[in-house]
Amino acid sequence: MAVVSKILNVWCENFEIVMRFLDKLLNCFNVLSIDTEFPGFLRNTPRNAPAVESYNDLKFNVDCTHLIQLGITLSDNEGKISYTFEFNFSDFDLKKDLHAGDSIQLLKDSGLDFDKIRKDGIPRCVFAPRFLEVLSKHRENLKWVTFHGLYDVAYLVKIFTNDALPPTAEAFSGVAALFFQSVFDIKVVAGYCQGLQGLKLGLSKLARILNVKRHGGAHHAGSDSLLTAAVFAEMKNRYELEESAFDGFLYGLDSRIESKPAEIMMFQYMQPLVIPQPLLVPTQFHHPLALSYYVPA
Repeated sequence: MAVVSKILNVWCENFEIVMRFLDKLLNCFNVLSIDTEFPGFLRNTPRNAPAVESYNDLKFNVDCTHLIQLGITLSDNEGKISYTFEFNFSDFDLKKDLHAGDSIQLLKDSGLDFDKIRKDGIPRCVFAPRFLEVLSKHRENLKWVTFHGLYDVAYLVKIFTNDALPPTAEAFSGVAALFFQSVFDIKVVAGYCQGLQGLKLGLSKLARILNVKRHGGAHHAGSDSLLTAAVFAEMKNRYELEESAFDGFLYGLDSRIESKPAEIMMFQYMQPLVIPQPLLVPTQFHHPLALSYYVPA
């Protein structure tokens, strides 16, 4: 499919202008495909680890590190893609903060300029309240799309609440539901599509199978979010997907993220800013609805 989207880099100096633009675009483009770049995994989760251990590792990794980039690509329910925004955050300090050396090297090799991000990026204490203010205006119509997106959602929950992650996976799902009314993980969806089941799929491999072209560089949050949006649109075009069956299920999280009442306003859950002192890869994801696979339409 043809993908036309401009990737806009967002820094502290243009943040407010971008937020006004984003606010207007959300009136027509209500699907937010997201990707994050972060400093890697301080604690790796063994295969077949118990669910409690897996969540504890997630919590430890996210609580102890800072987000570097957030990519958001906007599209509509028919798959028409609008703009991509690549938010750069100033909170991560390569010289002081905990990180995994191999992950940082990969990001450097991919072209991330950590000095510029640190100098010109957006502080999360500036980003979170303004971003939540915009989201609250459109909350009932928003859909979020990820690929293997548990860490993407977890980092946003940490930023939105300005706090450490909740102590249990069930509590995490409850807090995430305050911000993510509808969320889809296309790694989960792919497990129920004919021809994709059982494959060890990363985002780039899935895109190649579906003949979706990448725009921009890999391991940049903007490019990865744009590829996520394009892959999701192509999957919806090829397969008769029942979206409600997948809503709220993230790969690696046992508990479902279920939407909360509309009267709960997201920005009311902001806490005073604190700075807290792989990925979960289960060998098999068990969907509780035991769906049969989807075939191309």
